[in-house]
Amino acid sequence: MRYRALLAAFFALCLGVLTACSEAPSATSDIPLTYDQIRNTGLANSCPQVDETRRGQIPIEDGTTYKLVDLCLEPTSFFVKQEAANKRKEAEFVAGKSLTRYTTSIEQVSGDITLEKDGSLLFDEKLGMDFQPITVLLPGGDQIPFLFTIKGLKAQSQPGLNAVTTSTDFEGAFRVPSYRTSNFLDPKARGLTTGYDNAVALPARADGVDLARENVKAFDVGQGNISLQVSKVDSNTGEIGGTFISEQPSDTDMGTAAADDVRLQGVFYGRIETGYDA
Repeated sequence: MRYRALLAAFFALCLGVLTACSEAPSATSDIPLTYDQIRNTGLANSCPQVDETRRGQIPIEDGTTYKLVDLCLEPTSFFVKQEAANKRKEAEFVAGKSLTRYTTSIEQVSGDITLEKDGSLLFDEKLGMDFQPITVLLPGGDQIPFLFTIKGLKAQSQPGLNAVTTSTDFEGAFRVPSYRTSNFLDPKARGLTTGYDNAVALPARADGVDLARENVKAFDVGQGNISLQVSKVDSNTGEIGGTFISEQPSDTDMGTAAADDVRLQGVFYGRIETGYDA
C-alpha cells in the first residue's frame, strides 16, 4: 500500500511538470484556433500578432477610402495618476493590477482611413466592440473602475507619408462615456432615469450642497487621447501591428466622485482592406 501511494504521488508530480512545461496554443492571424483550444485559457482576450519580419508598407491613394478592420487593442499595463505623499512633488502615475480577467481587450473595431491634403492619414472609427469596463487595483488598496474605449476616435498620422509604414504614428482624441448606464441604481436606489432622486428616509436638507452630488446623478462624458505606433506591416495581407498608449478619465460614479487620470499601454492589431471610391 505504501508503494502504491508513492507511485501515485510520483505520477502526479510528473504530470504536473509536463503540464507546466507544455506550451499553450498561440493566437495568430493566419491560423485560427478552435473553441476547445481557447476555452478557459484567456486567449480570447489576446490580439493576433503580425510576423516580426514584416517591414513593408501599404500605399494610400488620393480619392480612395480604405477601411481598417478587425482593429484589436490589448492593454498590458495599467497606471492611475495619484497625488504624491510629499506635497512638494507633482502627481505621478502609479502602476496598478487589473481585477478584470480575460475581458480587457477592444476588438472587431473598424473605420475609414483617408489621405489628407498634407499627405497625412486620418483614421475615423465607425463601429465595433469599442469599449470594455475594467477595474484596476492600486497598491494602497483603492479600486479604480473605468471604461476602456476609443468611441468616435479620429486619429491622424504625420504629414507627407502617403502610406502606412513602420514609422506611422496615429494620434487622436475620443469620447469616454460613463462607466455606469443611465438605469444604474446606487445602494439607496437613487438613479438618473429610474429610482429615487433622494435616499429613502433621508433627513431634512436633502438638497444641501454636501448631498447634492449623491442625490443628483449625472451621465458624464469625458475625453481621452491615444497614440497608435505602427511597428509591423505586411503589405501582402494588409495587416498592421504595434503598440499604443492611451490616457483617459476614470469613472465618476454618476457624478459623485472626481475622475482620476488613467493611462493604458499595450499592443494592437488591424487589417487594411482594399480601398473603394469615396
